[in-house]
Amino acid sequence: MTYCVGLLLKAGIVMLSDTRTNAGLDNISTYRKMYLFESPGERVIGIMTAGNLSVTQTTIARLEEAMSDDPDADPHRNILNAPTMLKVAEIVGQTLAEVRLEIADKMTAMKQAASASMIVAGQRRGGGMRMFLVYQEGNSIEATEDTPFLQIGEHKYGKPILDRVVTPDTSLADAQKAVLLSMDSTLRSNLSVGMPLDLAVIERDAFGIGTRRRIEAGDPAFQKMSEDWSSALREAFRRIEI
Repeated sequence: MTYCVGLLLKAGIVMLSDTRTNAGLDNISTYRKMYLFESPGERVIGIMTAGNLSVTQTTIARLEEAMSDDPDADPHRNILNAPTMLKVAEIVGQTLAEVRLEIADKMTAMKQAASASMIVAGQRRGGGMRMFLVYQEGNSIEATEDTPFLQIGEHKYGKPILDRVVTPDTSLADAQKAVLLSMDSTLRSNLSVGMPLDLAVIERDAFGIGTRRRIEAGDPAFQKMSEDWSSALREAFRRIEI
């Protein structure tokens, strides 16, 4: 399982993913689930993945192939050339749906699921920042001012803090704190989500990755944040009267 969260704010985009892949109690591995693509000064795109690893990795591989110099690559599938972020989401959705259908029959025969989903976010020069949740069927929904964050994977444990503190006006510094505490809540409640974590920040109109950080297990700053949050919750709990 996994947990990925993306925030679409007036100041920019914040994305966070874990890296744990669980194929059984005795088969736990680490795989990257965040992929960043940029043409500096022109556009930046971030994709986070959840679900069946063969589906998500094959989808990303085909998207990367379309961006390569391979003469056989389909230029219409190149997300770095797409005219809008909506078209980027449509290309990702079409590729994801095709891959899932190809793999689904084999997985069904083995009584395994071939489901997957992705968060696609970014900005191109001349356009606004946008963020989409792309479903395995290829359709998508978009983050809005009313709902400025999207989640995939084990999202329920980390959702309450986002509901309470995140608005479109949230600063990028507070947004990073929010997604990290959202992840911390998920790590504490679900063993199928695990370190290390990948964090990316894209500032509005920067057309490039502003912050790219891998947070390893035992990271002192993340540990302190987790401990401070636990202490604050316990203190708030003690102060509440019934």
